[in-house]
Amino acid sequence: QGQLVESGGGLVHTGGSLRLSCVASGFRFSEYVMSWYRQASGKERELVARRRVGGITTYEGTAEGRFTVFTDNFLNTMYLEMSNLKPEDTAVYVCAAERLTPMGWTSDYWGQGTQVTVAS
Repeated sequence: QGQLVESGGGLVHTGGSLRLSCVASGFRFSEYVMSWYRQASGKERELVARRRVGGITTYEGTAEGRFTVFTDNFLNTMYLEMSNLKPEDTAVYVCAAERLTPMGWTSDYWGQGTQVTVAS
């Protein structure tokens, strides 16, 4: 059974930086499309970034230019580097292993999430 474990969240002030980690076990994440989502209190989950097989990464909304996804295949780990953080970035960040199927994007594995809080 595959598993994803996130870490690296915390409390920072506006303009600060954090690096989140997503460690995969039970499968090789390099064979999946790996994505970062976030869900703020009272809001629906939203896609932050999606890294396709081949290394092409797309970023959504205000993430582009401030967030960067990179991987370490040896450690089977995906990272999300976040800089110039804003209060609106406050959310639980979750990683997922996904596949593109005729039904659309399907998430096979989810992490437990890590809380990011950005103070004004």
